[in-house]
Amino acid sequence: MSAFDGKRVVVTGAAGALGSVVAQAFHDAGANVAGIDVVAAAAPWRTVVADLTQPEAARDAARQLGAIDVLANIAGGFAMGPSVADTSDEAWNEMFDLNVRTLFNMARAAVPGMKERGTGKIVNIGARAALRGAGAMGAYCAAKSVVVRLTEALADELKAFGINVNCVLPSIIDTPRNRADMPKADFSKWVVPADIAAVVLFLASDGARAMHGAALPVEGLS
Repeated sequence: MSAFDGKRVVVTGAAGALGSVVAQAFHDAGANVAGIDVVAAAAPWRTVVADLTQPEAARDAARQLGAIDVLANIAGGFAMGPSVADTSDEAWNEMFDLNVRTLFNMARAAVPGMKERGTGKIVNIGARAALRGAGAMGAYCAAKSVVVRLTEALADELKAFGINVNCVLPSIIDTPRNRADMPKADFSKWVVPADIAAVVLFLASDGARAMHGAALPVEGLS
C-alpha cells in the first residue's frame, strides 16, 4: 500500500514541464490527483482550467475539487529581464503574478478546509535564485524570495493545526524550454524534474511531519 493511497492531491501548473512530472509521480504513488493549469492538457487525472492569478478562479477551482490533503504549488514562470532600473511594471508584475499570486490565491482557497480537518501538506516551488539576487533577474529573484517567506509564514501559522508547509529550491531545471534557451550549456549538470518531484513527494509524506518552513535546495550538479 502506497503512502499516498486515497490522498487527494492538487498540483497547480500541472500542464507544465515540472508540474506534469510531479502530478505523474503522485498518480504513480496511488494518490487521487487533480491538476490545475491555465491551459487544458490530456492527463489520466482530473484537470481544471483556471487562471490562478485571479482569487475567485482559485476559490472556484478549490470548490470544484473538494477536500485537499496535499497542495503542490508548482505553477510559476521565469523570464530574464533588463536591469532592475529598466524593468517595466508589466515585467515585474508578471513574475509576481506567476510565482507568488498563484501560490497566495491557492493557499487562501485550500487552507480553511485543511484547518477544519486538522491535517494537510503544502509544498511550494521556490528557486535557488531566491537566495541571492542576480543581474537581469531582479524581478524573478524577488518573486521567488517571497515564495520562501510565504512558506515560512504559512508554516508558522499552520503547524499547530497539523499542517506542514515547506518548499524546494531548484537550480536550473532540465526542460525542453531551458535547453532551447541555453543550447551551449552542460545539460548533464541540471536537475531533472523527476528528482524535484521525488523531494516534493517526500515533503508531502508523513516522513516530513516534523518539518515546517524548510527550503530544500535541489540542485543536481549545478
